Amino acid sequence: MRSPRAIRFFIGFGLTFAALPISHAQAALLMENAAGVSGIFDPTGHEALYFARICAANPTLLRRCAPGELGMVISRYKGVGGYDWLAIPLIPYLYAVERPEDMPLFADAKMVAFLRDRYRRKYLENIVPDTADGGTPGGNWYQLIGSSYDRTMYGFEIETTPAQDAALIQKYNSSPNRSHFHLASSNCADFAKDVINFYYPRALHRSLIADVGITTPKQIAKMLVKFDAHHPELHSSRIVISQVPGSMPRSSTPHGVVESFLKSKKYIVPSAIASPIFAGCVFAVFVATGADRFETDRDALVFEPYGDREPAMAKRDRRTYQKQLKNFLAETAPASSGQSVDKAWEKLQSKARAEFDDQSGPILRMQVAERSVEVGASAGNVLSSNAPPEVVQRIIEARIESELRHAPAHGLSQMDLARDWNLLRDAVRQQATMAESSLLSARSVSTGESLTGNGP
Repeated sequence: MRSPRAIRFFIGFGLTFAALPISHAQAALLMENAAGVSGIFDPTGHEALYFARICAANPTLLRRCAPGELGMVISRYKGVGGYDWLAIPLIPYLYAVERPEDMPLFADAKMVAFLRDRYRRKYLENIVPDTADGGTPGGNWYQLIGSSYDRTMYGFEIETTPAQDAALIQKYNSSPNRSHFHLASSNCADFAKDVINFYYPRALHRSLIADVGITTPKQIAKMLVKFDAHHPELHSSRIVISQVPGSMPRSSTPHGVVESFLKSKKYIVPSAIASPIFAGCVFAVFVATGADRFETDRDALVFEPYGDREPAMAKRDRRTYQKQLKNFLAETAPASSGQSVDKAWEKLQSKARAEFDDQSGPILRMQVAERSVEVGASAGNVLSSNAPPEVVQRIIEARIESELRHAPAHGLSQMDLARDWNLLRDAVRQQATMAESSLLSARSVSTGESLTGNGP
């Protein structure tokens, strides 16, 4: 485990240079999990594209990135300002903030809505304006900002050349950008397919059998992996961008159309009763198309918003951390031993009001012992708030417990845990220092001396 000094240096380095691009290649296909409760009705997930050398002059105008910029994510959603596609800078697309250090430690629905609406008002209000009463509008716009609060994503790299990037910019800047979304023929996966085929003609296509002719995110990802396997000179690799720890509903692995039908009891069970032959045919198609053999996270590295990609943590190491956290909580908070720390914090945070500090970092204003306090909600400000140290300690513990419990099997790195664990240690030291100062103050009062030893 790295020392706190090393972690602070790492964070300082990361904040100086922001974050490195998602991939070492110039672009990546992002296959995004089915989001939370909505995944019950739409289990196919979402698809977007990341470009390291293309940036957004605004959400509807592309340009070449300047040195130090991180690129953007471009995708299609239905009914957002009437546009066919929109482009959002990388960090806001993932976390709804402009700096990695402002990403909340523990995301709940209120905090996520607060961050998304603040970004919308600052950068997207001409596309997604307020309601007549000045409130937050409905619609799909929110899925373009802070997508990592709702979903885990899997990135599949593609190589591009500067000339190809320039051609793509010219094509999309000069073409009409008006929505023609259609679930069966012009959805988010169709958009991704068309963009990748712009770089590699006829590389991808929809599946008439596995997806009954509908383009799905999983099919496009499978086709891209197959294409990469036949072109080893592209040196492609994969990444995982884990869903942010917190109480937001956890996402689920995306499925194809036939796979979704087969794995949904409300569809396949009545079908099997009514027509066992039909159900058998569905199962045969599922097996023949290899949907069950596609490993989205095979050999994937974990995306780090503070720096480069990291290898995934082994299962045994995760269990070791879970045991260490359990022992730590038993020692520092025996009253809560055996209870779920993240659930307890979720309840407390739900009563708080989200705000920003002077440096635009997110904070939580809450009542603690009948006193209003500000709790730093991100790694950048959690140790500098005026909240009692034990409250600061709890939000960090809740984050660690949530990521150990919910991060996908290959979506958590040693660096993730080392950074958070050392942040927890700093909070414990801060609590011990304040306790020692209070004890010295009490002793000085009882002896009639000042802390400097010069008397009253």
